[in-house]
Amino acid sequence: MEARVVRTVKKRQVLFLCVFLGVSWAGAEQLRYFVEEETERGTFLANLANDLGLGVGELSARGPRIVSDQNMPFLLLDPLTGHLLLNEKLDREELCGPTEPCVLPFQLLLEKPLQIFRAELWVRDINDHSPVFLDREITLKILESTTPGAAFLLESAQDSDVGTNNLRNYTISPNAYFRITVHDSGEGIIYPELVLDRVLDREEVLELTLTLTALDGGSLARSGTALVPILVLDINDNIPEFVQSLYKVQVPENSPVGSLVVTVSARDLDTGSNGEIVYAFFYATERILKTFQINPTSGNLHLKAALNYEEMQTYTLTIQAKDGGGLSGKCTVMVQVTDINDNPPELLMSSFTSPIKENSPETVVAVFRIRDRDSGNNAKTVCSIPDDLPFVLKPSIENYYTLVTESPLDREKRVEYNITITVTDMGTPRLKTEHNITVLVSDVNDNAPAFTQASYTLRVRENNSPALHIGTVSATDTDAGANAQVTYSLLPPADLHVPLASLVSINADNGHLFALRSLDYEALRAFEFRVGAADRGSPPLSSQALVRVLVEDDNDNAPFVLYPLQNTSAPCTELLPRAAEPGYLVTKVVAVDGDAGQNAWLSYQLLKATEPGLFGVWAHNGEVRTARPLSERDAARHRLLVLVKDNGEPPLSASVTLHVLLVDGFSQPHLPPPEAEAEAAAAAPADPLTVYLVVALASVSSLFLFSVLVFVAVRLCGRGGAARAGRCSVPEGPFPGHLVDVSGTGTLSHSYQYQVRLTGDSGSNEFKFLKPVFPNLPPQCPGKEIEENPTFYNSLGFNIQ
Repeated sequence: MEARVVRTVKKRQVLFLCVFLGVSWAGAEQLRYFVEEETERGTFLANLANDLGLGVGELSARGPRIVSDQNMPFLLLDPLTGHLLLNEKLDREELCGPTEPCVLPFQLLLEKPLQIFRAELWVRDINDHSPVFLDREITLKILESTTPGAAFLLESAQDSDVGTNNLRNYTISPNAYFRITVHDSGEGIIYPELVLDRVLDREEVLELTLTLTALDGGSLARSGTALVPILVLDINDNIPEFVQSLYKVQVPENSPVGSLVVTVSARDLDTGSNGEIVYAFFYATERILKTFQINPTSGNLHLKAALNYEEMQTYTLTIQAKDGGGLSGKCTVMVQVTDINDNPPELLMSSFTSPIKENSPETVVAVFRIRDRDSGNNAKTVCSIPDDLPFVLKPSIENYYTLVTESPLDREKRVEYNITITVTDMGTPRLKTEHNITVLVSDVNDNAPAFTQASYTLRVRENNSPALHIGTVSATDTDAGANAQVTYSLLPPADLHVPLASLVSINADNGHLFALRSLDYEALRAFEFRVGAADRGSPPLSSQALVRVLVEDDNDNAPFVLYPLQNTSAPCTELLPRAAEPGYLVTKVVAVDGDAGQNAWLSYQLLKATEPGLFGVWAHNGEVRTARPLSERDAARHRLLVLVKDNGEPPLSASVTLHVLLVDGFSQPHLPPPEAEAEAAAAAPADPLTVYLVVALASVSSLFLFSVLVFVAVRLCGRGGAARAGRCSVPEGPFPGHLVDVSGTGTLSHSYQYQVRLTGDSGSNEFKFLKPVFPNLPPQCPGKEIEENPTFYNSLGFNIQ
């Protein structure tokens, strides 16, 4: 039956709650919920999503949060269902004491976007406390002369419950002399009075004991009892009277313990023990008894414990003055506690977001509330942050503040911000509170890798080993994490004919460049390409740099002799007149070197000669000249070995063999070599007729040859003939295709001078005539040319066999 009554009461409460919620939401925009104390944890109170007109999914997405002034998690919100649940059992007497109604304010905070709803939880009292008398015995001393109708104040019982469950009535045990009446003090406190109905007769009744019962107004009433022993005394017809019925005093909350609050004074016109007054608390709660104490003789009221304005602002005390005859009077002392600025402001953080992405627009970093337990100006606060930060404080309702970014943040400039929020009240002296928060800035891929150089120039020697490390490119990224991890790659070359993939490779992790194969300076002297650096962000960012590779020459090519050619079957023979003066140009060794720089600087040296002191070679141009005049004792045939050496390290060289034949003139037939003369002598005896014919032919040929030479000299050497001693310059112009122009690196110049000389070779008379200016004639040795055209030269007077 009791459970059914409870369920009926709860149904009525829920119905009342729904009606009241509708009214409060529509009128005051404040939610109000009711719950009975001692209700079990997890009890469903309401559905906030329905009360706010939000869908369940919308409520969860907006980040709901319950914030209470008491900082007690007495409520629990399920964001998925919107159910508001009781998180713990509530004791109304512990939360609110005698205050009625017991209201616990809280706020519903929606973060996205920020919206705050005020709400209240009303805790209803249940009748869980019985009335209690502080003194189990209340002794009264009553004169026998007391007239009927006299009233005697009795100690009031205390009941922690409120409302209808609070103390409502008193009863006295049946007796023949007294009855009980109940009076209301006007402050919600009722106290009993014992009223005398019959005259007491001390001779009949010396003492009687009554039972005083206090009853509360609960549906199932609770009670408490106290014994009232009554002693019948002789006559005492004056009661103590206080000078003031009401004392009002203000006491600062920082007053020290033991300080005097007020002094109450009463007087009694009786004498003796009937005029002796004793002061005591008539009605006092436990809080009053712990806070104040009164001197029973002097009436001085002192502080027994420290005051706290934030806990209690006003104390109402009833002080009784009782004489020795048992008569008493009372007065009221109202102590008002004045506030002192003794509580610094409090910052209660509701939400905090860190880290924050850089480049984000205005972002809410923190939501917090300011509370000061003082009052008046002592509770007014000012909130601030340093001015040199890209954040701003925005005040909201109910002392809420939001900390938002003033502009997009840049992680590359600053990774974190240490923000000090300073809250100062307006009291005297001013108190302040500082709260430090650290906001981290997370990285966004907004910086491309940057190369340390816009272009790189790398040098590598030719003939390098494959996979040789030739250099490194480096790029840095000011982002962090994967956004700063750089990978390198080769970009397609602008010139598609450059085989870049077979020339170099790059390490994608560190930018090291490697030559894939051996390079040849003579084939490829330089090439360039572009390198890309990309980070691992999303999307990735990249940059480029130009790399120029210069191949440095190595001395890997020996000098090559262009003239005289050394690969012909018949060696070349140079003709030298015996009348030649010292310094006469015999011939010139022409060589080139495929290298560059000092590796192609050539020098010439005469290694061996048949007559060492007869010839000399100029070291820089390879000209072979006579060193002294010729004599009859000099051999007719000379063999010279010339060394051509470059200036590399180590130097490379080549050698060439020259054959020089001494002749008396261009008409002199070639001297047969010693081997040919021996063979001719052994073959046949000399014929005199043949000798005559040869002499005659030689004379005619000499005359004809002299005429031809004069004609040629006039035609070809007219511009400088006599001064140049028989030398004729070759016309300026490009060399034929079969010759190599090595200007600047070799020793062959555009202007080269030749001579017409007679020489002896292979036992036959030959006429040598170099013709480098004719592009359609290959370079030939003069002796070989005479052998190939004997008829022509015989017609000129030579005896060509």
